Amino acid sequence: MSRDPRTLIRIARESGQEQTAEPLDLGARVRELRKERDWTLEQAARQAGLARSTLSKIENGQMSPTYEALKKLAVGLDISVPQLFTPPKREQVSGRMVHVKDGEGLHQVTTTYEHELLAETLTRKKMLPYRARVRARSMDEFDGWVRHDGEEFLYVLTGVAMLYTEFYEPIEMRRGDSAYYDASMGHNVVSVSAEDATILWVTSLT
Repeated sequence: MSRDPRTLIRIARESGQEQTAEPLDLGARVRELRKERDWTLEQAARQAGLARSTLSKIENGQMSPTYEALKKLAVGLDISVPQLFTPPKREQVSGRMVHVKDGEGLHQVTTTYEHELLAETLTRKKMLPYRARVRARSMDEFDGWVRHDGEEFLYVLTGVAMLYTEFYEPIEMRRGDSAYYDASMGHNVVSVSAEDATILWVTSLT
């Protein structure tokens, strides 16, 4: 069954697994922020205008701070109150990787394109990279504009392609030419060379 690019992108988005956010440990977050500044309990308490014992109880989860105490903590740490409840960005390297040999991607054929998905086995992707052979020779072969969420990068590998968009004049693109555009804007690509043009497409999924 043929699929257009919108369907491929929807499938890629839906193939990821939902992740449930873990509740934030406020005490651990405050301790982490304090240690990032290399402050002792006494120094942090003094900066925040709190008693050392109060700060110690907050860090150890032995008391729930009032909003006034939270404001004092935020001012002392030079951050906003919401940042006290924002999990820190993890600098861990995930090590995720997938290697696809030439021609071994997942093939999907439509009336206008032949797609080869280049990272199909990787879940929760933030990008959808795929190679496409452009079979269309005229805009008449499309059932209207292709539109979808996100942004898209197009790079011509072989042949000559014409990029049509609903807000700009058509652009003739040759090997090595590229375009980056808002994918919610209507867009279609046709081959204008004797042979089918081949292109690399990378679509954002977030």
